[in-house]
Amino acid sequence: MLKRKLIVTGHYGSGKTEFSVSLAMRLTAAPSDTTVPPQPRPPIALIDLDIVNPYFRSRERREMLEKSGVFVYGSLFRKEITAELPALGATIRVPLENKDTRVIIDLGGNDSGALIINQFTKYFEDDTTMAAVVNANRPDTKDLEGTLGHIAAIEEITGLTVTHIINNTHLLRETTVKDIEKGHTLCQKICAETEKELLCDCYPDGIIDRNALIGLSDNLMPLGLYMRPTWLDK
Repeated sequence: MLKRKLIVTGHYGSGKTEFSVSLAMRLTAAPSDTTVPPQPRPPIALIDLDIVNPYFRSRERREMLEKSGVFVYGSLFRKEITAELPALGATIRVPLENKDTRVIIDLGGNDSGALIINQFTKYFEDDTTMAAVVNANRPDTKDLEGTLGHIAAIEEITGLTVTHIINNTHLLRETTVKDIEKGHTLCQKICAETEKELLCDCYPDGIIDRNALIGLSDNLMPLGLYMRPTWLDK
């Protein structure tokens, strides 16, 4: 079971930001429990700590997320024209300190990008899950050796332990069921080698039919294409 704070990391092209945004959107849409009468949902916060990579940042979807009830934290600057500036706002500590807020942290995808989280270490001593998103179609995480090396580098630079693996093997709109199955096999090997837990297998909603993945995994996670500009598909 995920803890209150979820740190999502992954190599460039893994789809970690798409996962973070999709999860935030799902959490605001889904009821928190089945009790009668239903209990109010906890606030959802998305913290964008990916200030090194200039592409596909979760804060680019701030307006959409905030309209859906997700509080977005990260850059000191709210305007897209200043989005390249690596300046963090002090307010990101607010959801970390509020024990009633569920937090998703979109962390930089390599060891250099992940270094920024060290200034917030005290907030992750407990009540935190750290998950690595794996795309077996990316050169650096195409096999067991490369993926283990990447995860080890993240753990060393942050001092945190990745406890869960997320299979998000894709080729964007060209993704097939075989791609997801290939990633699932790799992630199983990672878990067997490290005793980490496979959190879920992701698939692009509207491109892959969920029914085609029945039997692959007990936890299937549909992802939107929130972070992909339409001009890239032309």
